[in-house]
Amino acid sequence: MTSHLAITTSFSPASTADEVLHGIDLGGFRAIVTGSSSGIGAETARALAAAGAEVTLAVRNIEAGNTVAEEIRRSTGASRPRVVRLDLADRRAVSDFVDDWNGPLHLLINNAGVVTSGLQRTAEGWELQFATNHLGHFSLALGLHDSLVRGAAEQDGARIVSLSSTAHMRADILFDDLHFAHRPYDPQIAYAQSKTANSLFAVEATRRWASDGIVTNAVNPGGVATGLQRNFSPTQKESLDAAEAAGLFEYKTVAQGAATSLVAAVAPEFAHTGGHYLDDCREAYTVPNDAELADHPHGVKEWALDPAAARLLWAVSADLVRN
Repeated sequence: MTSHLAITTSFSPASTADEVLHGIDLGGFRAIVTGSSSGIGAETARALAAAGAEVTLAVRNIEAGNTVAEEIRRSTGASRPRVVRLDLADRRAVSDFVDDWNGPLHLLINNAGVVTSGLQRTAEGWELQFATNHLGHFSLALGLHDSLVRGAAEQDGARIVSLSSTAHMRADILFDDLHFAHRPYDPQIAYAQSKTANSLFAVEATRRWASDGIVTNAVNPGGVATGLQRNFSPTQKESLDAAEAAGLFEYKTVAQGAATSLVAAVAPEFAHTGGHYLDDCREAYTVPNDAELADHPHGVKEWALDPAAARLLWAVSADLVRN
C-alpha cells in the first residue's frame, strides 16, 4: 500500500460540531443525515442547520424525527428540517426515499447504524447489521448519485460521509460468508465486518465518482454513549467496559462525536480528496492487519482501505441489491 502524509486539520479530539462549523455559511447546501432522530446524527443535523444548510432527517421513527426537527428549529432559529422515513434494512423504503428526493444534493451523511446482540435477518435473509449499516447506505448512495452530481456542479463538489468505527479492526470482510450462513454467529464480528464495509465503500465510491465531483470519506466518531448500545449483550457491554478501562478510548460528548463527521463534510482539507478514514478530526494512520486494537485505538487497518477489496465489495453489493 502506497503511503502518504496523513491529512491533518486545526481541530482536535475535543473539538465540537459547532467549532468545526464556526464561520462556515452553508446557505444553498442541501444535506441528508441518516439516523438523525438521536445521538450523533441529531447533533450533526443540528449543526448543519445552524450553519444554514437545508437538512433532511432520514429516520425510521417519524415521531422521534419530528421532535428533533422542532428542537433544531427552536434552538437554532434555522428552518425546520424536513423529516422523511427511511428504514435502511427495507429495500422498498430506501427506494421510496430516493424516489421522493427532488433536486440537487450536496452532503449525504450516512450516519445510521444498528447493533444486535444476536442473529437477525432481513426479508432477503441478509444479516441485519451488514444489511443496514452497509447495504442500505450503499443503495441509498447509488439512488442519489445523480442528485449528488447536480449538487457537485452547483457547489464545486459534493461529499458523502460514511460512519465507520474502531470496531472495524476486529474483522475484515469474509466474502465467502457475508451473512453467517456457515460460521457461528458473533454479533461483534458481524458489526466489525459492517464497519470495515463502510470504510471500503468510501474507497471505491471515491474511485468511481471523484470525476463526477463526489468524494467519500469514512469517519470514526469515537466512543460516544448513544442509543446504539441499547441492544448490546452482556458480553458486548463487558467488552466495551474493558476497552474503556484499558484506556483504548475516552467517552466523548455527542457534540465531540459529531465533529469528525463534520470535518469530513465541510473542512476544506477534504473538499476534493476521498477514500480516507478519519479519526479525531484528522486522517488516521494505517496499521498492519495483524496489529492489536489495544495498541492502535486511533488507527485504520490496511484491510479497511484495500482497493481490491473495495472493488469486490462494490460488485458483490451491487449484485445483492439488484436481485
